[in-house]
Amino acid sequence: MIENPERIHDDADHCMGAHSMKLVSRAILSLMLELAPICAEAHDSSQGDDSVVAVAPDDPDMAAATAQARATLDAFLALSQTPPPGTDTFKLKVMIKDGHVTEHFWVIPFQRNETGFVGILANEPHSVHNVVAGQYVEFNRDDISDWGYTKNGHQVGSFTVCVMFKSMPKEEVDYMRSQRGFDC
Repeated sequence: MIENPERIHDDADHCMGAHSMKLVSRAILSLMLELAPICAEAHDSSQGDDSVVAVAPDDPDMAAATAQARATLDAFLALSQTPPPGTDTFKLKVMIKDGHVTEHFWVIPFQRNETGFVGILANEPHSVHNVVAGQYVEFNRDDISDWGYTKNGHQVGSFTVCVMFKSMPKEEVDYMRSQRGFDC
């Protein structure tokens, strides 16, 4: 049993199953982004079912994946500001703490602001109770644990998702590879 595991959502394209939640999230973000001074372009995402994997806070593979994501974050952020043809669904995975519990969520779309970043939480919480799916959240660079986007139907980044494949049922991993474009 993992004591105080971090809960990490596997894929933002695989979350918030209801199409209506997607439309509500877009409407809320559109309104919020018009009211807030923000300087990057928002991106759409398709939504599906959510999957959560418990990972020990000191898991070396997850630490390496997070380190890789953070080391390449600047290049990702630059690319997300001027997406090349064939790319879409730019997303950030953000750490949310509630007391001693930590959960990681995809944020889609996201934008930079004067103090860090803002965006819409794309996953339904399972362990933390201080946020809800579809909520507008503000976060800073230190809260980012991963990034990803789709390029010509293949996932780029999403390093933590590849680590979680080791703990997920084979059928779900096969689905993520065949339907969501994961090559890891």
